[in-house]
Amino acid sequence: MVSTKGPIRVVSTWVRRQPPKVKAFLAVVSAMAALVLLRAIVHDHDNLFIAAEAVHSIGISVLIYKLMMEKTCAGLSLKSQELTAIFLAVRLYCSFVMEYDIHTLLDLATLATTLWVIYMIRFRLRSSYMEDKDNFALYYVLIPCAVLALVINPSTSHNIINRIAWAFCVYLEAVSVLPQLRVMQNTKIVEPFTAHYVFALGVARFLSCAHWVLQVLDSHGHLLIALGYGLWPSMVLLSEIVQTFILADFCYYYVKSVFGGQLVLRLPSGVV
Repeated sequence: MVSTKGPIRVVSTWVRRQPPKVKAFLAVVSAMAALVLLRAIVHDHDNLFIAAEAVHSIGISVLIYKLMMEKTCAGLSLKSQELTAIFLAVRLYCSFVMEYDIHTLLDLATLATTLWVIYMIRFRLRSSYMEDKDNFALYYVLIPCAVLALVINPSTSHNIINRIAWAFCVYLEAVSVLPQLRVMQNTKIVEPFTAHYVFALGVARFLSCAHWVLQVLDSHGHLLIALGYGLWPSMVLLSEIVQTFILADFCYYYVKSVFGGQLVLRLPSGVV
């Protein structure tokens, strides 16, 4: 009998059967291949950062559509939205006092829509909010990020408070999605619009990470010197990489679900 499995399903089945070390190796190889491709086709790598902001905005737009059309916030993490609002607000402050550019306007728009989502979850659609599933304690990320920002921050000529705030928003952004992942881990079933939103976050994180990595490569490491001395330059890159890999597993199952024709994403045990 001729197999009816498509090549994508065959590959995904093969990957799923591999041990964790092989999966990690394949993930690294795939990421490096994607970076090589982006470096070849995108000449101005600053556009990658703008693209990351745009994809994040698209993800927020998906949430707005869900809240307005379906009148439910089931499956969404209010705490993740609050963490997002915090790091965006801090980053906006840093942008105004340190470096005002196009990213400031993008952050302002994203913050405004995030605050609207928070308002809808807290007040208009409170009855559908899955508070018992959204049980990630925020101090698990806020306190470590604050302490880390006090210890490791930019060595620039800016005011020390501004430098600590800058470091804080970088670290907080890297882990802001953890409460949303906890909600999905608790429910195991992710409805389409929430899955689209989290996937958009994953793509945005990867584009942002690619922007920094390619900038370092193009400058032959001089960008790290421009960011300052000590551990701060390495922590910036590490934060970008952490953001990407936190969502990598979810994005794999999302793509697999889409190609498999499934409207609702069902996560196996242990994912996210």
